[in-house]
Amino acid sequence: MTDLHGFITGSTLVAALAIAIGILGPALGMGRAIAQALDSLARQPEAEKAITRTLFIGLAMIESLAIYCLAVVLIVLFRNPLLAYMLK
Repeated sequence: MTDLHGFITGSTLVAALAIAIGILGPALGMGRAIAQALDSLARQPEAEKAITRTLFIGLAMIESLAIYCLAVVLIVLFRNPLLAYMLK
């Protein structure tokens, strides 16, 4: 039973690490996109609607990467395909 506990603990730690690394890229991308949008708004305030609309679409695309990462980690964590080999 200790092998099973070790496997579950290891997969939990790997899942936590994967979500931390997987969220890092989109978080940095969102920060950079917002900074660039604010810079663009400071330079051209009359283009506020176009910049804001494009920013929100871009942020939604970036956020979808983080959600995909979360979905994959949850699938691997709760429906781990290697668990069947450990139970045999």
